[in-house]
Amino acid sequence: MVLDSVGIGGAPDAGSFGDEGSATLQHVAEAVGGLSLPNLRRLGLGNVAEVRGVGATETPEGAFGAMIERSPGKDTTTGHWELAGVVLDRAFPTYPEGFPPEVIEAFEAAIGRGSLGNVAASGTEIIERLGAEHMATGYPIVYTSADSVFQIAAHVDVIPLDRLYEMCEKARRIMRGPHEVGRVIARPFTGDPGAFRRTPDRHDYSVLPPRDTVLDEISRAGLEVRGVGKIADIFAGRGVTSSRPTRSNADGIDAVVEEIAALERGLVFANLVDFDQSFGHRNDPAGYAAALEEFDAGLTRILAALGPEDVLFITADHGNDPTTPSTDHSRERVPLLVAGERVAPGVDLGERASFADCGATIADLLGVPTSTPGRSFRSLLLA
Repeated sequence: MVLDSVGIGGAPDAGSFGDEGSATLQHVAEAVGGLSLPNLRRLGLGNVAEVRGVGATETPEGAFGAMIERSPGKDTTTGHWELAGVVLDRAFPTYPEGFPPEVIEAFEAAIGRGSLGNVAASGTEIIERLGAEHMATGYPIVYTSADSVFQIAAHVDVIPLDRLYEMCEKARRIMRGPHEVGRVIARPFTGDPGAFRRTPDRHDYSVLPPRDTVLDEISRAGLEVRGVGKIADIFAGRGVTSSRPTRSNADGIDAVVEEIAALERGLVFANLVDFDQSFGHRNDPAGYAAALEEFDAGLTRILAALGPEDVLFITADHGNDPTTPSTDHSRERVPLLVAGERVAPGVDLGERASFADCGATIADLLGVPTSTPGRSFRSLLLA
């Protein structure tokens, strides 16, 4: 399970990304006077980081540690790919000043109309600023962020969802070569000027991974890879044998419980996006804290759903500290918690040198050969 953006700070190269001092989980806890996360505490979260309200425990029920990202990025695609064994040697392109004319001109020619925006902006802010003009002209709103994304926002009554998705597919074909962004993202919204709100029908169009991931290796071995949330989008469907999109963290928790029950052998790979999308990018520490406590409550059901052979990994893909002036992702270490009847309790996994260690260990537990550069810690885990 990937808790999208729940970083724990302390990345050794955070300063190179402009993120020195960012620590999403710790700062959220401080902002609300402490978090109540009894299940995560039992698994060892307080042994990984000093989180107000979540103390260390002498006898964690799970194995615990932290991971450092090796790839040069702090976006969703880079983080998830590295978790699945692909370490990038160069970052995806970003556009802090907006996209160059050749990109916008090609996009407008492809969709047969003009566009608005072409700036780096918060998604909620830009629809408030340009939403009324969009409704008057019918032009989609194009924007980006500090991440490698080409985002297209459109009101569902002006550009229907299927048409917005077509525009994104055309943008994906344009964004190749030197402009190959990690993701093209559909951002539909509804409502009236002054009260716009984004719908849950977001859709991500990711570039294909440059080489096989652990998902490819697991599915090629005849096992299942069940994606929950935006996992299939992040990997452009590759290596995912079935996909279950979700509309919220609560929906994701329900889906994970059901997918665990349905899976015979293989991997359930889930992303819970609300932490990042709804609270990190909106600088809302109170909402972020409530989402963490909601997940912790749901974790009771997830743990109860595990069979005697099942192993649960809980981690993150980057940070997004809502207490900083920035509304963008932050370069941070991520927590690593592992639970299940097979897992030796209280094992300190240390600080792993790459997110890829996670994927290598999952492949090892499933008995699937892998070419990932990660180092399996299976021998430390098993009771």
